[in-house]
Amino acid sequence: MPLILLILALVVLRFFEVWRFAELSWWWIVGLMVFAFIWFEYIEKMLGWDKKKAHDEDEKRRQARVKKSFDKRK
Repeated sequence: MPLILLILALVVLRFFEVWRFAELSWWWIVGLMVFAFIWFEYIEKMLGWDKKKAHDEDEKRRQARVKKSFDKRK
């Protein structure tokens, strides 16, 4: 997510020609976009980080469900 926010900030700063970003080549921004695409579509999946996030969310839901069922018994 920070990478996406960085790209968004660079696009806005370059578009409005703020400070030194006015001289920044659009190719640097496009290069970051390509890197972000490759990262989120391929590298993150190869490392298994996308499934780890989903697994962590499922685990939190399971723990909440277990806690809720134990609280009803008291």
